[in-house]
Amino acid sequence: MSQTGPASGPNAILVVNAGSSSLKFSVFRDRADGDPVVVINGQISGIGTQPEFEAKDAARRPLAGKRWGADEPGDRTALLRYLLGWIEEHLEGATLIAAGHRVVHGGVRHAAPVLLTEAVMEELDGLVPLAPLHQPHNLAAIRALAEAHPGLPQVACFDTAFHRNQPWQAQMFAIPRELTEEGVRRYGFHGLSYEYIARRLPQLAPELGDARVVVAHLGSGASMCGIHGGRSVDSTMGFTALDGLPMGTRCGAIDPGVLIYLMRKGMDAGGIEKMLYNKSGLLGVSGLSNDMRALLESADPRAQEAVELFCFRIAKETGALSASMGGIDAFVFTAGIGERSAPVRARVGDKLAWLGVELDAAANEANASRISAPGSRLPVYVIPTDEEGMIALHTRKLLTGR
Repeated sequence: MSQTGPASGPNAILVVNAGSSSLKFSVFRDRADGDPVVVINGQISGIGTQPEFEAKDAARRPLAGKRWGADEPGDRTALLRYLLGWIEEHLEGATLIAAGHRVVHGGVRHAAPVLLTEAVMEELDGLVPLAPLHQPHNLAAIRALAEAHPGLPQVACFDTAFHRNQPWQAQMFAIPRELTEEGVRRYGFHGLSYEYIARRLPQLAPELGDARVVVAHLGSGASMCGIHGGRSVDSTMGFTALDGLPMGTRCGAIDPGVLIYLMRKGMDAGGIEKMLYNKSGLLGVSGLSNDMRALLESADPRAQEAVELFCFRIAKETGALSASMGGIDAFVFTAGIGERSAPVRARVGDKLAWLGVELDAAANEANASRISAPGSRLPVYVIPTDEEGMIALHTRKLLTGR
């Protein structure tokens, strides 16, 4: 892994979020007087089958598209080489100085982003058993990009890092200590999203800079975090991104005795994993869909049960996180469902009335920044998250020191 320093002149930063068969990317233009600003975003989908490339500008207007044939090179390195060439042709005089990657797991050691070297990559390889569905794809993209552009510095930004300084009680399971020392502990995820909200909320409401805030990151993957004074205190996800709230297809918290029961019925680890990750959550409860919009529109009682269970668990976890912080001063909705689903926010607000939550119906329907009524004892906000922006900020800081 190269550690080449940044070039002079206008700079650009590539942000990469790699999955098993897709690679989402954003290009940020650096500014001397502020945060990097996104100028291009897009994705390469169908990796391993029939890859397809699309790119859009900051206003989501199409810039380019390409589909590879079955007989054309479609491995990650070739695709990233194509992507880098296309980006450099569209930088308008800027220089690509680095790539920042979302890496799901940083383990116990990494409480901050890190410049990638071979030694760091070897260490992150050792964390694959802790995140087998995500970590290998994150690392594969890093290696492919290093092969496609050997001189480009790369930075890993971890979804677990924001939670690393939680109190030990929030990180520890009541299991034999040797397992804890082996790394079996609560790590928490969606850290880049929570870090962004912790940074953004005081800009919207300066009086909440040192507040106790519950943030609900509600999307296909969903979790919640208690943040006090900008620092993570507790979170709903634990050892894996399977714990906590019910999600699109993931079960959330479950009695481990259920897993023992399934094993005794003859289900193996692979079968249990597939059920918990891919067949549970909103999809499993409704039997219809993992899409919250479809469930809200459905008259099927099972769909309504799935929505109700989702909202019930959000309210329940709010109480637990408030207890971890010793109180609550504000509540924030973020991510896809949190930012765009007024019905879900309304249901959660009703369930939090005991905390003094009163939503402004018109503000909620309009997806306003503050959706609580003037007389609400607990202020409630809707803040769009920006994980890619946080990665760009971290990457710039590691490369330029600012």
